[in-house]
Amino acid sequence: MIEFIGLSVVLLIPFVYFFLALFDVQRSAFAVTQAAREAGRAYATADDEDDGLTRAQLAAQLAFQDQGLPGAPQLRFAPQGASCGAADPGDGAETLEPGAQFVVCVRTTIPLPGAGILGSHLANVTVNGQFVVVIDQYRADRAAPVA
Repeated sequence: MIEFIGLSVVLLIPFVYFFLALFDVQRSAFAVTQAAREAGRAYATADDEDDGLTRAQLAAQLAFQDQGLPGAPQLRFAPQGASCGAADPGDGAETLEPGAQFVVCVRTTIPLPGAGILGSHLANVTVNGQFVVVIDQYRADRAAPVA
């Protein structure tokens, strides 16, 4: 009986920790993917670039709150074909010109459960999400006054 309990504890604790860490990383992956998609959609439907940036930041923040992630997401716009996993995917590709295409990159770093005991940055995982935004080719100039 003692052997069974000892062996169960030795095997169960790492097993439970593994699944807690796995679920935390999966939740973060869902959050960055949702944040990139919603930020891209919010930007593409804005009236101008400034309004689009504000709306994209808000949409990404709401996606993080939806998944229960603390902090603000790192939101970047990159040229089409850029890799969001790269250290610097590029920046400044956002535009509302008809037919434009670019990538919305969202990145966050999450600590693994219980990693605060070991040190603040010893067990962090970086998670990236991306969404390709295609501005409608027949998009009207929404900033122009209506006659």
